[in-house]
Amino acid sequence: MEAFAITRLYADENGDSRFEDFLQPLDPEGEIGFLSEPEVADSVIFRKVVPSYDYDFHNAPARQYIFLLDGGIEIETSLGEKRRFETGQVLLLEDTTGKGHKTRNLQQAVRSSVFVTLKEKP
Repeated sequence: MEAFAITRLYADENGDSRFEDFLQPLDPEGEIGFLSEPEVADSVIFRKVVPSYDYDFHNAPARQYIFLLDGGIEIETSLGEKRRFETGQVLLLEDTTGKGHKTRNLQQAVRSSVFVTLKEKP
């Protein structure tokens, strides 16, 4: 089975932010490759941040995927766990409530990413 690796950031029942890795299954679709099931998106946002980007504790403004186009980031959970994410990685941010997370650039360079906000779960 083909799959796409994604890291999820969410708030647990105590409001602490936590990481969870999961595989998004992909189905064979012939010559066009392997595709996931569609998800309904609300908006697409293109973003660049300054080289010194270092954002203290905050919540995600919406359930959203982040696609890292260049550069890398370090995210720290409210429990102090830190993980590094590099160009090409995908995150699913769902910690819209709780204690939030910190984010900082790994390199002193402008960094580009794309946010795809998702419809709220019913």
